Amino acid sequence: MFVTEYYNQADQSITISRQQASDFAKSIAGDFNPIHDPDNKRFCVPGDLLFSMSLTKYGVSESMSFDFQGMVGGDAEIHFEESDNQLMIKNEKDKTFLTVERDGNVTHSETFIDGLIRSYVAFSGKTFPHILVELMQEEGVMPHPDRPMVIYDLMKIKFERFSESAPEVVLLNRTLDVDGKRGMVTMKFDIQADGGSIGSGEKQIIMSGLREYEQSGIDTIVSNYEASKARHSS
Repeated sequence: MFVTEYYNQADQSITISRQQASDFAKSIAGDFNPIHDPDNKRFCVPGDLLFSMSLTKYGVSESMSFDFQGMVGGDAEIHFEESDNQLMIKNEKDKTFLTVERDGNVTHSETFIDGLIRSYVAFSGKTFPHILVELMQEEGVMPHPDRPMVIYDLMKIKFERFSESAPEVVLLNRTLDVDGKRGMVTMKFDIQADGGSIGSGEKQIIMSGLREYEQSGIDTIVSNYEASKARHSS
């Protein structure tokens, strides 16, 4: 599967270079969050890449929940631990970065898995600025313009059935709940194939360091994002 291009594996040990993680974020997810730039001091591996690796290695279960518990740095050594209904990604110090709860039947169809990954991460990559800016305008808040902190928290998917064709992820609704300087964004989506719905899901991300909305600050964030996108395209 195509995701294997974005990590290196030796026996049970996995490493993801900064460049591999950045290439996945920009080329596959269309995600130009600065924390995925290879030279960023706060660099982290995209949560969508960890999600994609889990599906590539272990298949798609009828019900899955992804709990992101920490950020993986570039070139860090990680590994999967598997039990009956759970997967965990840990480092050599036994710190857990992702816990996956799974239940039900499993498909290993490459067409279905690759299609789900590509559609989901493309949907996920549109979170900023397409979805977040509108939500921030509505709620009157924004993160620090020079150090925007937006990180994965939780994602759930549930299937009524699998398909032999590649599925498509479609946004249903989105909300932003603000509690002081912290905000929780929730996006609910439908998963479609063969002309109808085959499942549903929900993604949650955390925004920290929130402050009063200021258009010039938002313009700075969007401008930096678009500049990163333009550099990648060129």
